[in-house]
Amino acid sequence: MKIILASKSGVRKEILDKHNIENEVIVSNIDEDEVKESLLGEGADPLSISKNLAEIKSIKVSNNNPDRYVLGADSVISLNDELINKPNSREEAFRILKKLNNSVHYLISSVCISKNGAMIWNHSVSSELKMKNLNDSELHSYLNKIDTKILLAYGVYQIEADGLKLFEYVKGDKDSIMGLPIKEIINYIKQLNKWKKNLELLENRLITLC
Repeated sequence: MKIILASKSGVRKEILDKHNIENEVIVSNIDEDEVKESLLGEGADPLSISKNLAEIKSIKVSNNNPDRYVLGADSVISLNDELINKPNSREEAFRILKKLNNSVHYLISSVCISKNGAMIWNHSVSSELKMKNLNDSELHSYLNKIDTKILLAYGVYQIEADGLKLFEYVKGDKDSIMGLPIKEIINYIKQLNKWKKNLELLENRLITLC
């Protein structure tokens, strides 16, 4: 079964490819900042924001691709139930790291699968991370190694790269932290394939009876 990935994240596509899930990328191009601002105005917590963004991305692409399974995904950082956004500058990235420094925070990754413009499945995973107690020089040294374009697009750390060195401990599945809880996605795809197979068998029986 070939799915559509409604995300521009190269890391998410790599995870799907690594697990031999056939896919093509169609980016939703939603204004994430606008959606977050609206949801925060309604009092939404980081988990709700992550779930909503994954669903909005999935449904928007699904509306234009009937009868296809569309996977939307989103990841957010939650510090004491406060949403930590991606930085808009290197200076802001430093301030975010200072805020996370020597503290426990949670990285929430949500996924949603839609078909014909409606959500048919979703799932969220929360991983616990604690940053080391680093001084300003160490934080600047880390940030200086990251290209600005990558920093602004993917956030203040990338677990799959040198970002792992920032942490005292990480509790959670690596793929989920990287943005895609692949185990749960695979289990759901297996269920879908089983349902499709059973439906085909039932249809063949009905044809035979007729």
